Amino acid sequence: MINKCLFPAAGYGTRFLPATKAIPKEMLPVNTKPLIQYGVEEALNAKCNTMAIVTGRGKRAIEDHFDISYELEHQLKSAKKEHLLNDIRDIINACSFTYIRQNEMKGLGHAILTGQKLVGNEPFGVILADDLCINTRKGVLAQMVELYDKYKCSIIAIQEVEKENLSKYGVIDASEIDSGIFRVKDMVEKPDIESAPSNLAVIGRYILTPDIFEILETTSPDKKGEIQITDALKVQAKKGNVIAYKFEGIRYDCGSIEGFVKANTDLFNNSGK
Repeated sequence: MINKCLFPAAGYGTRFLPATKAIPKEMLPVNTKPLIQYGVEEALNAKCNTMAIVTGRGKRAIEDHFDISYELEHQLKSAKKEHLLNDIRDIINACSFTYIRQNEMKGLGHAILTGQKLVGNEPFGVILADDLCINTRKGVLAQMVELYDKYKCSIIAIQEVEKENLSKYGVIDASEIDSGIFRVKDMVEKPDIESAPSNLAVIGRYILTPDIFEILETTSPDKKGEIQITDALKVQAKKGNVIAYKFEGIRYDCGSIEGFVKANTDLFNNSGK
């Protein structure tokens, strides 16, 4: 079983400055709920009971959010509004949270490697909170856990992306082995249109086997000095150990202002309020 889910949450969120100067981007609200809470709920839906969060300086608000606030609860109880915290209380009671700091911002691969001490030697999920995925039937990570149970290797979530946007993503070269399921042969990080092997792009959902840590330790940084998870996954893919899955659901790129606004608008309109 996949019991742990890793949340890389140490980035600066520069595209949302000045809002993220003092507030972690993972705490930006989509309607009344912060992005990272949506991610934790998705992990719980996949039956993960330990949330391992890689944080950085200025991220204390994340820890405070997933903790009990006695003073606030007392005030809400006095005003008969304690129901407003029911959802977050349920989360706190349902799982445990562990934290570690990423002292240097050296890419997603480095963030995942930093989380090794929290995850240990077992397969684990990874959720990037600014990729908000909505599926009312079954969360994306839960769908991927079912695939892991079958294939017992790393699983990555993918979606079709327009050609002009491929340079923002890791793009796979793969063969379809079942409807919406692909065996990955190679991956290219942020290719130009001419060199992209497909229009299938990796989004912020992964299930990784623990050998990924050993691979990351020997992965060379790119030109920006960052360790890319794509490079480590390529090593696994050459052995046939990466499956890509075209997930069911809607994904909002809440790392961009346009995607964040669309998520707020769509979820508000669909809430019936």
